[in-house]
Amino acid sequence: MMKTTRSYIILLVLPLVSLMGTTKAFEPTKPGTIEIKTIPAGVLLESTSEKSYFSQSNGLFMPLFRYIQKKDISMTTPVEARINPGKMYFWVDPSQLEKADESTDAVTVIQMPSRLVASIGESGSYSEENYLDAKNRLMQWIQGQNEIEAIGEPFGVYWDGPVTPWFLKKFEVQVEVRKQT
Repeated sequence: MMKTTRSYIILLVLPLVSLMGTTKAFEPTKPGTIEIKTIPAGVLLESTSEKSYFSQSNGLFMPLFRYIQKKDISMTTPVEARINPGKMYFWVDPSQLEKADESTDAVTVIQMPSRLVASIGESGSYSEENYLDAKNRLMQWIQGQNEIEAIGEPFGVYWDGPVTPWFLKKFEVQVEVRKQT
């Protein structure tokens, strides 16, 4: 009985998971892993709020979603989130750059340079508690490294859409780093 119920849940959930973009701007960090990686340069769409990301995440998402819907831009992964003040970023697939041709009152088109980051991969819900736990472990790890130092504030990187069940969600906390000389 339990196996049958689980099978039905999986059959119901898998189509919903595919609603999030399939084009990846870069490869995710595997859950349970900390790594140093280079995030490529790209065009991102930015929505901002004066409040914390965790108090305004839906308020940040909809302007971006309306922008890509109006411009017929495909959804990509991941979504980046700056925490305080709240900012959310959608990556624009390189094949669709001409569609992201102008900023609006609610969405700013930005050129993001490549970045060297320390990244911790995690799984679970996109809660403030999970973000803070991963952030603290990442920053503690960085403190034990002699060859790098953190620059700037950590940020969230979210790989799955809002309809993905919490137990299937993957996320990262990243912070820009520089090599120490």
